[in-house]
Amino acid sequence: MSEMTKMAMCEAAGGTEALSGENKRITDGNYDKSLAVMCKNGTFVGGKTEGIIVYKGIPFVSRQPVGDLRWKAPVEYALDDGVYEAYHFAKAAFQDETMNDHQGEDCLYLNVWKAEDASAGKKPVMVWIHGGAFIQGGANVEIFDCTNLVKENPDVIFVNIQYRLGVMGFLHLSHLPDGKDYPDAQNLGLLDQKMALKWVHENIAGFGGDPDNVTIWGESAGAASVTMLPLIKGAQQYFKKAIAGSGSPSQTNSVEEAVACTNDLMDALGCKTVADLKKVDARKLVDTAGEVLLLRIFPERDERILPLEPYEAYANGAAKDITFLQGCNKDEFNCFVAGAGVEVFKAWAADRKTKKYAELLTDEERAALESYCNEGVTEDWEPDSRLFGHSWFIEGAIKMSENQTKGGGKSYTYYYRVESSEPIVKAGHFEEVAGLFCHPEMTGGKPYDATFSKTMRKMWVQFAKTGNPSLSADISPDGKEKVWPLYDLEDKKVMVLDEFDIHPAKESELKIVDWDRTCFLTKYYML
Repeated sequence: MSEMTKMAMCEAAGGTEALSGENKRITDGNYDKSLAVMCKNGTFVGGKTEGIIVYKGIPFVSRQPVGDLRWKAPVEYALDDGVYEAYHFAKAAFQDETMNDHQGEDCLYLNVWKAEDASAGKKPVMVWIHGGAFIQGGANVEIFDCTNLVKENPDVIFVNIQYRLGVMGFLHLSHLPDGKDYPDAQNLGLLDQKMALKWVHENIAGFGGDPDNVTIWGESAGAASVTMLPLIKGAQQYFKKAIAGSGSPSQTNSVEEAVACTNDLMDALGCKTVADLKKVDARKLVDTAGEVLLLRIFPERDERILPLEPYEAYANGAAKDITFLQGCNKDEFNCFVAGAGVEVFKAWAADRKTKKYAELLTDEERAALESYCNEGVTEDWEPDSRLFGHSWFIEGAIKMSENQTKGGGKSYTYYYRVESSEPIVKAGHFEEVAGLFCHPEMTGGKPYDATFSKTMRKMWVQFAKTGNPSLSADISPDGKEKVWPLYDLEDKKVMVLDEFDIHPAKESELKIVDWDRTCFLTKYYML
């Protein structure tokens, strides 16, 4: 696996793996009844620390996607009157073995965090969907532990979920001779997410959560997932609000791109059919894909699960009943440059541009884009960092707000500008996540202002509670009112997240998107 691929995987997946183990069935009746929650597929017994109860490794399917179920749609959970431990994080989805040391194909589990209290009211629910370029990550990594969030917000239930990744979750198979039996293979990871949300909707009340006030929340590939889920038939019934940080439908493949990925993998493995592929060990599959496909595996705009034109679907009102909070970071791709090293990044960017950029763009588009990317730069890596930052993350986030608004929906939009003290990174991809999860020790560079980070968290939680992230003075951590305007098609206002000055401003003043020189990027998706 290339260093560029590993770097991309690490940046948005969460880092260090948390302690994991194996949950067992409890048959002797010896468990703490106060920590047990009866769900439709079993009673799950959690663990309590400092007034926070955590339920780890709850399955949301009746059969895990192993053996004959590899590349099959998730199997809905079944009624079960058994009692089970929920003490240990489950395995993460199969991925590069250096990225997570507790992984497997049997990965469809979720975790729930709640405060120990006797409040009778139903609590809003926030469901985290991890990122990691759709090839890495999990709900068992330390940075996504929600204990600190619950301590700060005991009136909210937090959930994080897992889904199949890479070639296990996003591999087009229907064009193969025996592929007709695998019609969902290209978007299984998204169907896993939908199934997890169904479980939450039908079981979260037992934990004190409100099934009618669920917010899905993600960053990077997790945020892209958040923007795709409202477009999947039947998914909207499971959530009312969505938070998408640095991710959009731009992070998808066309059918042709997906088929090309499969064919390249098949050639590398010497396989001709799905039957051949199923005989290949999961480790070999994932490792070969890491070498052959690099950053090419994404959900597919297949017209069956996802529409061919997701942005158009939003503009036509497909998700007008879902309220969004979404945005991007000023220097999205800089963290990838820093993570890979300048020379590795430059080589990767040159190769990517040769294979996609050169053949897709018209001469006019290329000239306009190069003019934009070269404007005001001082380092030779900066133009390409701007190119991929805009085409992968920034352009799509603003385009989402544009089209959601056109379609009659609501979008609260942000622009994150707080810069890391680490060289090159600046306001890079994933930079805000440690603060949002209340893990100041994991920022990597300087510790950010505690009041700023708490204010961000408060706005995110307030949105989940009410559908509006604005803060009145009495609940704002700095005692100052924060009025967050809706994005509209005239003023295009966004909330600027500066460390010591959170304020709204017009998108045109910030020049997040150059509408003349870059706004065509989203038609090319993963440029």
